[in-house]
Amino acid sequence: MDTQFLQNNWMLATLAAVSGGLLAWSFIGGRLSGVEQADTLKATRLYNDDALVLDVREDNEYAAGHIPRAKHIPVGKLGGRLGELDKFRDKPVLVTCRSGHRSARACRILKKAGFATVYNQAGGILAWERANLPVTQK
Repeated sequence: MDTQFLQNNWMLATLAAVSGGLLAWSFIGGRLSGVEQADTLKATRLYNDDALVLDVREDNEYAAGHIPRAKHIPVGKLGGRLGELDKFRDKPVLVTCRSGHRSARACRILKKAGFATVYNQAGGILAWERANLPVTQK
């Protein structure tokens, strides 16, 4: 590798290394936590197999449109409302939010609370809508 280039462009090299590390962590971190990512195809299969769909967005986001049959508990209230989900502890749970970040946090909460099979919907409701899958306001 050209050390002169690295010396002259150390900020660029640092940015590339940090970006690569964050990208690697996004793949490895979820696996280490025991939470599997569900792309749109996997999410559709889970939905069709009657998995619990848990939407952890805020009230106004949920009201604007959500996956049919989704249970709504904002991620900030999830810890205090886990009892509502007790009957789903041994069933698959697909967790969704707007883009997949809040749902990842919710998945960690569910796994820590003993839920057996938890999936984070990769890309969240945005990916679901891009795939032209059903959304309701009811």
